[in-house]
This record gives sequence, C-alpha cells and structure tokens, in this order.
Amino acid sequence: QVQLVESGGGLVQAGGSLRLSCAASRVTFSNYAMAWFRQAPGKEREFVAVRSKSGGSTSYADSVKGRFTISKDSAKNTMYLQMNSLKPEDTAVYYCAAKYTYYDVAPRDAMDYWGKGTLVTVSS
Repeated sequence: QVQLVESGGGLVQAGGSLRLSCAASRVTFSNYAMAWFRQAPGKEREFVAVRSKSGGSTSYADSVKGRFTISKDSAKNTMYLQMNSLKPEDTAVYYCAAKYTYYDVAPRDAMDYWGKGTLVTVSS
C-alpha cells in the first residue's frame, strides 16, 4: 500500500517561507513522477508543481513560478516543496501526489496516489 504523508505546514506571515515535506512509503521515486497540489477554502484543488521521475523535468503553476521549488531526497524517500515569498493567496491545504510513469514526463493531472494534506496559512 502506497502511503504519502505531508508535513511542514503552519502559519506564516506574508513574505515568509515554509518547506513542506512528503514522506513516501512503497514508492520508488525512479518510477514515479511526484507532484504538489493545493486546495484553498471554497475552491477546487489545483496543480502547484511536478517533478518527473528522473528529476530532469519540472513544471510549476504560473502563480508560484519563481517562488516555489520542488525537490526530492531519494535516500530519504522524501519530496519537498520550498515556498518563498509567500502570499495570503497561497493559503490552502497542500497535497502530495504520485503518478507511475513509463516515460520521463511531468504530468499535471491523473495522479495515482494522494496524501491527506497539510494546511498552510499565510497572514497579511
């Protein structure tokens, strides 16, 4: 059973930084694209960032490009989302997701597995 567990959320002031973590069990990073999504109150879940299984390709939502960075530590089987210059509109529950990919692609949807999320609140 694949398990993804997010951590690192919390309350931060606008302009601050947070680093989210996603600990993966029974997921071999070399076989899976890994991604972050978020869902703000009253809104649909949206794509944030994705990393292909090799790490050779990454993609970001326009709203976070230049501020957020996705990375992973294969030795720890953990993925990260470094979030800088946070804005109140970044307030959301952030979800980690994984998708098995045969090719080295960075998909933005149709994930196979999801974590339960971690809440990020950015105060103005």
